[in-house]
Amino acid sequence: MLQLKNLKVCHDFDPEEEMESVVVVDGVERGEIKEGFQCQQQFRFGSKRSRQKWWSNGCVRDSSSAILELVPETKKEYLEFELPMYDPSKDLVVDLAVVGGGPAGLAVAQQVSEAGLSVCSIDPSPKLIWRNNYGVWVEFEATDLLDCLDTTWSSALVFVDDQTRKCMDRPFGRVNRRLLKSKMIQKCISNGVKFHQAKVIKVIHEKFRSVLICNDGVTVQATIVLRATGFSRCLVQYDKQYNPGYQVAYGILAEVEKHPFDLDKVVLMDSRDSHLTNKKELREKNSRIPSFLFAMPFSSKRSFLEEFSLVSRPGVPMEEIQERLVARLKGLGIKLKSIEEDEKCVIPMGGTLPLLPQQVVGIGGSAGMVHPSTGYMMARTLAAAPVVVNSIVQYLGSERGLSGDELSAKIWKDLWPIERRRQREFFCFGMDVLLKLDLQEQGGSLMHFLI
Repeated sequence: MLQLKNLKVCHDFDPEEEMESVVVVDGVERGEIKEGFQCQQQFRFGSKRSRQKWWSNGCVRDSSSAILELVPETKKEYLEFELPMYDPSKDLVVDLAVVGGGPAGLAVAQQVSEAGLSVCSIDPSPKLIWRNNYGVWVEFEATDLLDCLDTTWSSALVFVDDQTRKCMDRPFGRVNRRLLKSKMIQKCISNGVKFHQAKVIKVIHEKFRSVLICNDGVTVQATIVLRATGFSRCLVQYDKQYNPGYQVAYGILAEVEKHPFDLDKVVLMDSRDSHLTNKKELREKNSRIPSFLFAMPFSSKRSFLEEFSLVSRPGVPMEEIQERLVARLKGLGIKLKSIEEDEKCVIPMGGTLPLLPQQVVGIGGSAGMVHPSTGYMMARTLAAAPVVVNSIVQYLGSERGLSGDELSAKIWKDLWPIERRRQREFFCFGMDVLLKLDLQEQGGSLMHFLI
């Protein structure tokens, strides 16, 4: 079995612009979230002119929380093959319209089209290669995603404190983003999926179909609408106040002079805080809301390094997370030579489920599928894809007389049966406990709980 941990789910965005909202995606672009959890001040970034340099002669300084000026300008990468595009002039009603071209949306589009149903995938940048980093547990029997791994480690380490560490004898790997998206897109193409490059701005529901209105003026008619656009709350309705906790992370893929990590082990969580001994303010903040290091060493001079908080309400300020990473790297004796890319992540955790049922079906973040206590979502999302697919294929294939409301109600029921809803309530309870605990004092107890 292949289990995926969503290590980073934050799209590329320009830190010189103010974010309209928290940017956590599974196919949604920056600034698309218009309602729900509006961006808190602590997740904003200043202009480049206001940032101080935080490195000197290849060694990071510990006096600044600014973004590394070593980070190069982001270059978007695109797949090079042609996509079969949706033809609005034919005025056809497709069986399924998938809004969002992330892993969740493509997984459903691929599997539904494989069953012989017509599918249209709608995304603003369908060829754009995701910037998200996905790490995977590789266990038991192989799956068809294993050929997308570009690096594997034989085990995972957890550092509880300076004296205690735990080695998990479980192989871990990193997914190659280009290979993963290429594979999913190619399967969609071979199954007959049509693509439309646009944003959906509105959906009008009729009895037996829905009309999706895109920002380019094109309309797409579909029997079922699936929203797979991450945590954006557009198109999906909620009837309760949304008050999640937040997991915040900042990571860099860097060339370093050296690092202390074993090349055959991924560092899953490093909670050591001895590097903060002489940093009173940071140490006090870390004692209230601790953060951890996640590291994937690719060679003796190249590693992915990420500092992340677990869950808090409100979230830890991004600049503080960056400052903690700087302090940790200095404590570990890691000197940066260059940075290939950086990642910023703000994941809403817990919160209310969407209104159940409703005519737009959701998956992933839009369906409340992120784990409320850990932030894990990818494994849960891909595991849920066949459930959604089987429901769509079953109800469209055998019960064509059902209205849109009736179809979506059956799919939502299969996606969120009462047992799974009770399980999620228990997980949310666990998140609330974490929010109230003195996590620093829990030490090893917390580590054992999480792993």
